[in-house]
Amino acid sequence: MTEERENGKIKIESDVVGMIAGLAAVDTDGVASMSGGITEGLAKRVSGKNVAKGVKVEVGETETAIDLRVIVKYGYKIHEVARNLQFNVKEAVESMTGLNVVEVNVHVEGVEIQKPEEEEKTEETTLRLK
Repeated sequence: MTEERENGKIKIESDVVGMIAGLAAVDTDGVASMSGGITEGLAKRVSGKNVAKGVKVEVGETETAIDLRVIVKYGYKIHEVARNLQFNVKEAVESMTGLNVVEVNVHVEGVEIQKPEEEEKTEETTLRLK
């Protein structure tokens, strides 16, 4: 986005929009992490520090379109997580940048299955004994 003002230009880079979208996405309940894409493999999944991973943004003069690749936590209704994700990302990007978000496409690439803490402790103990 580039905006001409009498004092100069304001330009918002697509990386900035991607970072805002990524932060809003990982803050959405039910999202386990962002995904770098199926082609990058599950080893490339990221969360927290590199939230722009798994986010593709196209920015025009006044509008933007966003694609998100996410891993959803097991037990959550995927369609509800996706709807909430669309709303949260749209709200965050529009309020922080002034851009009109025309679409937020959500690609669910996996489900994260958490083991109960008791099982994890048992497995850790077993591994140490061997």
